[in-house]
Amino acid sequence: MPSIASLSIAARVTLDMHSLNNEGNESNQIQTRIVEIVDHTGTLHSVNAISGDMLKHILMEHFYQLARDRHVALCDGCRRFNANRINADEDWLKEWTKGQNGDKPDAQFIDAMIERCAMDDVAGILITAEKRSIPRKSISEFGWVIGLPERTRTESYLHVKYVSERSKDRLAADAADQKTGRNLGQSIFHRPASSGVYALVCHLELGRIGYNDIKQEYAIGDDERQKRAALLLESLLHTFIELNGAMRSAQLPHLVALEGIITTSSGVLPAPLVSPLMEETQPTEEQKTPLYWRQTEEIVNALNGTKEPQVQAFTFDSISGFASRMRSLVDTVEPFKMLERA
Repeated sequence: MPSIASLSIAARVTLDMHSLNNEGNESNQIQTRIVEIVDHTGTLHSVNAISGDMLKHILMEHFYQLARDRHVALCDGCRRFNANRINADEDWLKEWTKGQNGDKPDAQFIDAMIERCAMDDVAGILITAEKRSIPRKSISEFGWVIGLPERTRTESYLHVKYVSERSKDRLAADAADQKTGRNLGQSIFHRPASSGVYALVCHLELGRIGYNDIKQEYAIGDDERQKRAALLLESLLHTFIELNGAMRSAQLPHLVALEGIITTSSGVLPAPLVSPLMEETQPTEEQKTPLYWRQTEEIVNALNGTKEPQVQAFTFDSISGFASRMRSLVDTVEPFKMLERA
Protein backbone atom coordinates (compact mmCIF):
# COMPACT_ATOMS: atom_id res chain seq x y z
CA MET A 1 0.00 0.00 0.00
CA PRO A 2 1.33 3.51 -0.79
CA SER A 3 2.04 5.97 2.00
CA ILE A 4 -0.97 7.72 3.57
CA ALA A 5 -1.01 11.50 3.93
CA SER A 6 -4.57 11.74 5.29
CA LEU A 7 -7.46 9.45 6.16
CA SER A 8 -11.19 10.17 6.63
CA ILE A 9 -13.99 8.00 7.97
CA ALA A 10 -17.71 8.61 7.56
CA ALA A 11 -19.86 6.01 9.31
CA ARG A 12 -23.29 5.21 10.68
CA VAL A 13 -23.22 3.45 14.00
CA THR A 14 -26.29 1.90 15.62
CA LEU A 15 -26.17 2.21 19.42
CA ASP A 16 -28.89 1.02 21.79
CA MET A 17 -29.56 2.01 25.41
CA HIS A 18 -26.53 4.26 25.90
CA SER A 19 -25.96 7.40 27.94
CA LEU A 20 -22.47 8.33 26.74
CA ASN A 21 -22.75 12.12 26.91
CA ASN A 22 -24.90 14.01 29.42
CA GLU A 23 -25.13 17.73 30.22
CA GLY A 24 -25.68 17.44 33.97
CA ASN A 25 -28.52 17.26 36.48
CA GLU A 26 -31.64 19.28 37.04
CA SER A 27 -33.24 18.30 40.34
CA ASN A 28 -33.48 14.49 40.16
CA GLN A 29 -33.40 14.39 36.34
CA ILE A 30 -30.19 13.70 34.37
CA GLN A 31 -30.15 15.79 31.20
CA THR A 32 -29.04 14.22 27.92
CA ARG A 33 -27.29 16.15 25.15
CA ILE A 34 -29.61 17.54 22.47
CA VAL A 35 -28.42 19.54 19.44
CA GLU A 36 -30.17 21.40 16.64
CA ILE A 37 -29.28 20.40 13.07
CA VAL A 38 -30.48 21.14 9.55
CA ASP A 39 -30.69 18.25 7.08
CA HIS A 40 -29.83 18.47 3.37
CA THR A 41 -33.43 19.44 2.55
CA GLY A 42 -33.27 22.46 4.89
CA THR A 43 -35.49 20.95 7.61
CA LEU A 44 -34.61 21.69 11.25
CA HIS A 45 -34.36 18.79 13.74
CA SER A 46 -33.59 18.36 17.45
CA VAL A 47 -31.57 15.17 17.95
CA ASN A 48 -29.49 13.37 20.55
CA ALA A 49 -25.72 13.71 20.08
CA ILE A 50 -22.35 12.76 21.55
CA SER A 51 -19.67 15.45 21.67
CA GLY A 52 -16.61 15.17 19.44
CA ASP A 53 -14.58 16.03 22.55
CA MET A 54 -15.76 12.73 24.02
CA LEU A 55 -14.55 10.80 20.96
CA LYS A 56 -11.20 12.59 20.99
CA HIS A 57 -10.74 11.73 24.69
CA ILE A 58 -11.60 8.07 24.01
CA LEU A 59 -9.08 7.97 21.14
CA MET A 60 -6.33 9.40 23.34
CA GLU A 61 -7.15 7.02 26.18
CA HIS A 62 -6.64 4.06 23.84
CA PHE A 63 -3.50 5.70 22.41
CA TYR A 64 -2.13 6.13 25.93
CA GLN A 65 -2.66 2.46 26.77
CA LEU A 66 -1.02 1.27 23.55
CA ALA A 67 1.88 3.75 23.83
CA ARG A 68 2.74 2.51 27.31
CA ASP A 69 2.49 -1.11 26.17
CA ARG A 70 4.71 -0.52 23.09
CA HIS A 71 7.19 1.74 24.94
CA VAL A 72 6.52 4.78 22.75
CA ALA A 73 7.84 8.14 24.00
CA LEU A 74 5.51 9.93 26.46
CA CYS A 75 6.14 13.02 28.56
CA ASP A 76 5.79 12.84 32.36
CA GLY A 77 2.31 14.39 32.24
CA CYS A 78 1.02 11.89 29.66
CA ARG A 79 2.57 8.94 31.50
CA ARG A 80 0.32 9.91 34.43
CA PHE A 81 -2.59 10.52 32.00
CA ASN A 82 -2.77 14.07 33.31
CA ALA A 83 -5.23 16.19 31.32
CA ASN A 84 -2.63 18.98 31.09
CA ARG A 85 -0.23 16.56 29.40
CA ILE A 86 3.16 18.17 28.67
CA ASN A 87 2.12 21.29 30.61
CA ALA A 88 2.33 19.02 33.69
CA ASP A 89 5.89 17.91 32.82
CA GLU A 90 7.48 20.33 35.28
CA ASP A 91 11.14 19.37 34.90
CA TRP A 92 11.05 19.49 31.10
CA LEU A 93 9.17 22.82 31.05
CA LYS A 94 11.61 24.30 33.54
CA GLU A 95 14.48 23.34 31.25
CA TRP A 96 12.79 24.99 28.26
CA THR A 97 11.57 28.14 30.02
CA LYS A 98 14.15 28.91 32.71
CA GLY A 99 17.07 26.61 31.99
CA GLN A 100 19.76 26.55 29.34
CA ASN A 101 17.18 26.20 26.55
CA GLY A 102 14.89 28.96 27.82
CA ASP A 103 15.96 31.49 25.18
CA LYS A 104 15.87 29.15 22.20
CA PRO A 105 13.30 29.91 19.45
CA ASP A 106 9.84 28.37 19.35
CA ALA A 107 10.78 26.14 16.41
CA GLN A 108 13.38 24.31 18.52
CA PHE A 109 10.89 24.12 21.39
CA ILE A 110 8.38 22.34 19.10
CA ASP A 111 11.12 19.96 17.89
CA ALA A 112 11.89 19.02 21.48
CA MET A 113 8.20 18.57 22.34
CA ILE A 114 7.59 16.28 19.34
CA GLU A 115 10.62 14.18 20.20
CA ARG A 116 9.60 13.92 23.86
CA CYS A 117 5.93 12.91 23.51
CA ALA A 118 3.96 11.00 20.88
CA MET A 119 0.61 11.90 22.47
CA ASP A 120 1.21 15.65 22.34
CA ASP A 121 2.43 15.20 18.75
CA VAL A 122 -0.79 13.53 17.50
CA ALA A 123 -3.38 15.09 19.85
CA GLY A 124 -2.24 18.71 19.70
CA ILE A 125 -1.58 20.93 22.69
CA LEU A 126 -1.43 24.57 23.74
CA ILE A 127 1.77 24.88 25.72
CA THR A 128 1.40 27.62 28.32
CA ALA A 129 4.51 28.26 30.35
CA GLU A 130 6.54 31.23 31.51
CA LYS A 131 7.51 33.36 28.49
CA ARG A 132 5.99 30.80 26.11
CA SER A 133 2.53 30.23 24.64
CA ILE A 134 2.89 27.85 21.70
CA PRO A 135 0.11 25.88 19.94
CA ARG A 136 0.50 22.47 18.36
CA LYS A 137 -2.37 21.68 15.95
CA SER A 138 -3.99 18.29 16.42
CA ILE A 139 -3.47 15.57 13.82
CA SER A 140 -6.76 13.87 14.78
CA GLU A 141 -10.16 15.57 14.34
CA PHE A 142 -13.67 14.43 15.31
CA GLY A 143 -17.09 15.88 14.62
CA TRP A 144 -20.18 15.49 16.78
CA VAL A 145 -21.73 12.01 16.69
CA ILE A 146 -25.23 13.06 15.62
CA GLY A 147 -28.42 11.03 15.73
CA LEU A 148 -30.21 10.68 12.41
CA PRO A 149 -33.59 12.47 12.54
CA GLU A 150 -36.55 10.12 13.05
CA ARG A 151 -34.11 7.26 13.68
CA THR A 152 -32.98 8.16 17.21
CA ARG A 153 -34.93 8.24 20.46
CA THR A 154 -34.18 9.18 24.09
CA GLU A 155 -36.34 7.95 26.97
CA SER A 156 -36.12 8.65 30.71
CA TYR A 157 -36.26 5.74 33.14
CA LEU A 158 -37.11 5.74 36.84
CA HIS A 159 -34.39 4.57 39.24
CA VAL A 160 -34.52 4.19 43.01
CA LYS A 161 -31.52 4.32 45.33
CA TYR A 162 -31.90 2.97 48.87
CA VAL A 163 -30.61 5.32 51.61
CA SER A 164 -29.48 3.29 54.65
CA GLU A 165 -28.73 6.22 56.97
CA ARG A 166 -31.06 9.16 57.44
CA SER A 167 -30.89 12.40 59.39
CA LYS A 168 -33.40 13.45 62.03
CA ASP A 169 -35.20 15.57 59.44
CA ARG A 170 -35.36 12.58 57.11
CA LEU A 171 -36.66 10.36 59.91
CA ALA A 172 -39.41 12.89 60.61
CA ALA A 173 -40.28 12.97 56.93
CA ASP A 174 -40.32 9.16 56.87
CA ALA A 175 -42.85 9.18 59.68
CA ALA A 176 -45.06 11.40 57.56
CA ASP A 177 -44.44 9.18 54.54
CA GLN A 178 -45.59 6.15 56.53
CA LYS A 179 -49.05 7.66 56.78
CA THR A 180 -49.22 8.30 53.04
CA GLY A 181 -47.78 4.96 51.99
CA ARG A 182 -44.78 6.39 50.15
CA ASN A 183 -41.45 4.49 49.93
CA LEU A 184 -39.18 4.89 52.96
CA GLY A 185 -35.43 5.48 52.77
CA GLN A 186 -35.35 5.68 48.99
CA SER A 187 -34.02 8.36 46.63
CA ILE A 188 -35.89 8.52 43.33
CA PHE A 189 -34.25 9.87 40.18
CA HIS A 190 -34.67 9.71 36.41
CA ARG A 191 -31.90 8.52 34.08
CA PRO A 192 -31.94 8.81 30.26
CA ALA A 193 -31.04 6.14 27.72
CA SER A 194 -30.78 6.76 23.99
CA SER A 195 -31.04 4.38 21.05
CA GLY A 196 -30.69 4.96 17.35
CA VAL A 197 -28.53 5.38 14.27
CA TYR A 198 -25.76 7.98 14.62
CA ALA A 199 -23.60 9.76 12.03
CA LEU A 200 -19.88 9.82 12.85
CA VAL A 201 -17.06 11.64 11.05
CA CYS A 202 -13.33 11.82 11.74
CA HIS A 203 -10.13 12.82 9.96
CA LEU A 204 -6.44 12.03 10.53
CA GLU A 205 -3.55 13.99 8.99
CA LEU A 206 -0.98 11.19 9.13
CA GLY A 207 1.48 13.16 7.02
CA ARG A 208 1.85 15.69 9.85
CA ILE A 209 3.02 13.16 12.44
CA GLY A 210 6.35 14.46 13.71
CA TYR A 211 6.14 17.53 11.46
CA ASN A 212 7.25 20.90 12.83
CA ASP A 213 4.87 23.43 11.22
CA ILE A 214 7.19 26.34 12.06
CA LYS A 215 10.35 24.91 10.52
CA GLN A 216 8.41 22.87 7.93
CA GLU A 217 10.66 19.94 8.70
CA TYR A 218 10.29 16.62 10.51
CA ALA A 219 11.60 16.45 14.07
CA ILE A 220 11.71 12.63 14.23
CA GLY A 221 12.85 9.86 11.89
CA ASP A 222 10.72 7.78 9.52
CA ASP A 223 10.73 4.69 11.76
CA GLU A 224 9.32 6.64 14.71
CA ARG A 225 6.73 8.32 12.47
CA GLN A 226 5.60 4.93 11.14
CA LYS A 227 5.31 3.57 14.69
CA ARG A 228 3.18 6.54 15.81
CA ALA A 229 0.98 6.32 12.69
CA ALA A 230 0.26 2.61 13.25
CA LEU A 231 -0.45 3.32 16.92
CA LEU A 232 -2.89 6.11 16.04
CA LEU A 233 -4.79 3.94 13.53
CA GLU A 234 -4.98 1.06 15.99
CA SER A 235 -6.29 3.45 18.65
CA LEU A 236 -8.94 4.63 16.19
CA LEU A 237 -10.03 1.03 15.63
CA HIS A 238 -10.35 0.54 19.39
CA THR A 239 -12.32 3.79 19.68
CA PHE A 240 -15.04 2.53 17.34
CA ILE A 241 -15.16 -0.88 19.00
CA GLU A 242 -15.19 0.41 22.61
CA LEU A 243 -17.02 3.72 22.96
CA ASN A 244 -16.21 4.84 26.48
CA GLY A 245 -18.26 7.52 28.19
CA ALA A 246 -20.77 8.21 30.93
CA MET A 247 -22.79 5.61 32.84
CA ARG A 248 -21.17 2.56 31.28
CA SER A 249 -21.24 0.70 34.62
CA ALA A 250 -25.00 0.20 34.29
CA GLN A 251 -25.72 1.30 30.70
CA LEU A 252 -23.01 -0.32 28.60
CA PRO A 253 -23.96 0.58 24.99
CA HIS A 254 -25.17 -2.12 22.62
CA LEU A 255 -23.15 -1.69 19.41
CA VAL A 256 -25.61 -3.24 16.96
CA ALA A 257 -24.37 -2.19 13.51
CA LEU A 258 -21.62 -0.23 11.80
CA GLU A 259 -21.38 0.81 8.16
CA GLY A 260 -19.36 3.46 6.41
CA ILE A 261 -16.60 4.46 4.05
CA ILE A 262 -12.87 5.07 4.59
CA THR A 263 -10.96 7.32 2.22
CA THR A 264 -7.19 7.69 2.07
CA SER A 265 -4.91 10.06 0.18
CA SER A 266 -1.30 9.27 -0.69
CA GLY A 267 -0.47 12.84 -1.68
CA VAL A 268 -1.54 16.44 -1.34
CA LEU A 269 -5.10 15.72 -2.52
CA PRO A 270 -7.59 15.65 0.40
CA ALA A 271 -9.20 12.44 1.64
CA PRO A 272 -12.87 13.39 0.99
CA LEU A 273 -15.43 13.29 3.78
CA VAL A 274 -19.21 13.41 3.16
CA SER A 275 -21.52 13.46 6.18
CA PRO A 276 -23.51 10.26 6.84
CA LEU A 277 -26.42 12.55 7.74
CA MET A 278 -27.05 12.81 3.99
CA GLU A 279 -29.96 10.60 2.95
CA GLU A 280 -32.09 10.05 -0.13
CA THR A 281 -35.19 12.24 -0.23
CA GLN A 282 -37.10 9.63 -2.22
CA PRO A 283 -34.93 6.50 -2.55
CA THR A 284 -35.57 4.10 -5.44
CA GLU A 285 -35.08 0.35 -5.64
CA GLU A 286 -31.83 0.82 -7.60
CA GLN A 287 -30.31 3.04 -4.91
CA LYS A 288 -29.21 0.24 -2.61
CA THR A 289 -26.00 1.90 -1.40
CA PRO A 290 -26.21 4.93 0.91
CA LEU A 291 -26.13 8.35 -0.74
CA TYR A 292 -23.03 9.46 1.18
CA TRP A 293 -21.15 6.39 -0.14
CA ARG A 294 -22.01 7.21 -3.74
CA GLN A 295 -21.19 10.89 -3.28
CA THR A 296 -17.81 10.03 -1.73
CA GLU A 297 -16.90 7.59 -4.50
CA GLU A 298 -17.82 10.14 -7.17
CA ILE A 299 -15.63 12.75 -5.46
CA VAL A 300 -12.74 10.23 -5.33
CA ASN A 301 -13.05 9.66 -9.09
CA ALA A 302 -13.19 13.42 -9.74
CA LEU A 303 -10.09 14.08 -7.61
CA ASN A 304 -8.07 11.34 -9.29
CA GLY A 305 -9.14 12.23 -12.82
CA THR A 306 -7.12 10.38 -15.47
CA LYS A 307 -3.84 10.50 -13.53
CA GLU A 308 -2.35 7.83 -11.29
CA PRO A 309 -4.86 7.52 -8.39
CA GLN A 310 -3.82 9.24 -5.16
CA VAL A 311 -7.18 8.87 -3.41
CA GLN A 312 -8.86 5.56 -2.57
CA ALA A 313 -12.16 4.59 -0.98
CA PHE A 314 -12.99 1.45 1.02
CA THR A 315 -16.52 0.64 2.17
CA PHE A 316 -17.60 -1.59 5.05
CA ASP A 317 -21.06 -2.78 6.06
CA SER A 318 -20.40 -4.50 9.39
CA ILE A 319 -18.41 -4.15 12.59
CA SER A 320 -16.11 -7.01 11.58
CA GLY A 321 -15.70 -5.50 8.10
CA PHE A 322 -14.53 -2.22 9.62
CA ALA A 323 -12.12 -4.03 11.93
CA SER A 324 -10.62 -5.94 8.99
CA ARG A 325 -10.17 -2.75 6.93
CA MET A 326 -8.50 -0.94 9.80
CA ARG A 327 -6.28 -3.92 10.66
CA SER A 328 -4.99 -3.92 7.08
CA LEU A 329 -4.20 -0.21 7.32
CA VAL A 330 -2.49 -0.61 10.71
CA ASP A 331 -0.24 -3.39 9.41
CA THR A 332 0.79 -1.64 6.17
CA VAL A 333 0.69 2.10 6.93
CA GLU A 334 3.58 4.28 5.81
CA PRO A 335 2.98 7.95 6.64
CA PHE A 336 3.37 10.32 3.70
CA LYS A 337 6.44 12.53 3.84
CA MET A 338 5.54 16.17 3.26
CA LEU A 339 7.88 18.40 1.28
CA GLU A 340 10.36 19.97 3.65
CA ARG A 341 11.66 23.50 3.38
CA ALA A 342 14.47 23.74 0.81
